Amino acid sequence: MNRIILLIVVLLNSILNVSAQENETLLSIRKTKVDRAEFERIYKKNNQNLFNESDRKSPKEYLELFINFKLKVIEAESLKMDRDTVFINELAGYRKELAVPYLTNIKFNEEMVHEVYDRMLKEVNASHILFKLDKSAGIEEEQAVLEKTIKIREELLAGKDFNEAAKEYSDDPSAKSNGGSLGYFTAFQMVFPFEEAAFNTAVNEISEPIRSSFGYHLIKVHDIRKNRGEIKVAHIMKMFPQGITAPGKAKLKTEIDSIYSALENGADFTEMVKQFSDDKRSSEQDGEMPWFSSSRMVPEFAGPAFNIKNKGDFTKPVETQFGYHIIKKLDERQVASFEDSKAEIENKIKKDPARSTYSKQAFIDNLKSEYNFVENVKNIEILKNKNIGDDLENKHLKLFIIDNKNFNIADFNSFLQNEKIQTGTYAGNFNKWVDYEITKLEDSKLEDKYPDFRYLMQEYHDGILLFNISEDKIWNFASQDSAGLKKFYDKNKGEYLWEERFKGSIVICKDTLLRETAEKYYAAGMSSDEVIDQLNKEGEMVVINENAWEKGSHPIVDYFVWNGPEPEHFNGKVTFIRGDKIPPEAKNLNEARGLYISDYQNYLEKIWLKKLRRKYRVKVNKKLLNLIPDA
Repeated sequence: MNRIILLIVVLLNSILNVSAQENETLLSIRKTKVDRAEFERIYKKNNQNLFNESDRKSPKEYLELFINFKLKVIEAESLKMDRDTVFINELAGYRKELAVPYLTNIKFNEEMVHEVYDRMLKEVNASHILFKLDKSAGIEEEQAVLEKTIKIREELLAGKDFNEAAKEYSDDPSAKSNGGSLGYFTAFQMVFPFEEAAFNTAVNEISEPIRSSFGYHLIKVHDIRKNRGEIKVAHIMKMFPQGITAPGKAKLKTEIDSIYSALENGADFTEMVKQFSDDKRSSEQDGEMPWFSSSRMVPEFAGPAFNIKNKGDFTKPVETQFGYHIIKKLDERQVASFEDSKAEIENKIKKDPARSTYSKQAFIDNLKSEYNFVENVKNIEILKNKNIGDDLENKHLKLFIIDNKNFNIADFNSFLQNEKIQTGTYAGNFNKWVDYEITKLEDSKLEDKYPDFRYLMQEYHDGILLFNISEDKIWNFASQDSAGLKKFYDKNKGEYLWEERFKGSIVICKDTLLRETAEKYYAAGMSSDEVIDQLNKEGEMVVINENAWEKGSHPIVDYFVWNGPEPEHFNGKVTFIRGDKIPPEAKNLNEARGLYISDYQNYLEKIWLKKLRRKYRVKVNKKLLNLIPDA
């Protein structure tokens, strides 16, 4: 018995020690203190779902970043940025949004959770037509849009093509190009009323009009299939530059086909990624991309990726709006089991009142019980048959108590005034007032009752201040400080280089005779401006483009200088170039301005952080830090 008691005492002390350690101060900066629990929560949160595994930090590494972050926030507070009206209003707006799930009563049962999980096992392929309508629209406007929706549905049932109707009628801007197609989706990927209708409409059928927060929808279901889970792939990408021309696209197609041939002949996929892929983020991870489901990726990429049968196999080159890809399958995983998914499903239901059975009254009743709500029935009776605006003798007549606070007629009148309620009876608005006051009280206690809410509000508070002070001290300053930027450039010129380039002119003449004349003028030492003056006296007979081009930046230069493929619609009889190759050289400030501004910002930030470290004393409990495990 003594041994059992001793064991219980040891276990209890162990639990108390862990709890004490979590509340013990890990970091102190001036008057700001951060306990172990707060730091550990932020550390774990920021070490999850990393795109690049090399970004993963140990607690010691992350603490340095966290200290820098906190120093900037504390400096912003010392400059009273947190008292700025714009900041206060912005933070209040975020708080209002974050508070919504905490100020509603969400009810759900096991049956609802199972129903959602069953949907997660499927993917629906559907198209829709949207008839836009604000959720606050009046009765007449609502009825007009509904009648229009019903009329279009009748046209569809009579045989009108759904996709053509979407292009013609839908208020969804993307319908003009995709015919209303939404591709495949599963549970939680659409607003609830839309999801509910899609999963309850048979294949090739058209739903009844569905009202969502966006307006009315007509949904046509094309297919329902088993959810294929998620896959992990690597890819080699030849990216389409903005404004790519047909010749440029053809050149990239030749390059990706050449890469595919090399892979077919045994080339190492990882090496080909490092040498040729234009996706710099994934190429640092040997081409690996984060896990994705078919509905979370453009169909042109997802389709071929999910059709790869075996791990290690790769596709032929596929085209998306972003470029050409060769995709290699690395791994796959199915939808998690019900037991593993249950907690996540319940959490998502809680945050979506439209999905659950919502009961405002149940929420209010719970709060009344929690905060010891008591009505003064006798005094409330005095308000019976009294109209708003009637002269009431005792403005301090107590009507109810919430959390030991009395509310009287004067408070009631203030509520009516704020809500701009000027007609009706006091009794008719009494419950609305009670609901307002008790919800307001609950709202004021959210930070104390819910640690997650408190932490999230702190993150928003610090995040806004960080953005504001960084914008003021670094980003805007760096772009506007011309003298400082020039001085920084002079110290660091040569950081960014042009590759070997052809510097000269591309000359396109109207006919072969003009070409001969242009070449003679150049041979005689004329400049391009002089050639244009001589040949374009009677109209545009010659077009001359002067510049310096790297390999791959212009198909005509590539053809003449680097033996590239013949450009599309190219006429070599009337086209020639004049100039020379120039070796790699440093970009000047204007040519690499964005890059040098970014570097200058980093430079200014380092100097600023050194000043902040000298200004504010930073104290770390290293012994406590060593107890935090790697995330």
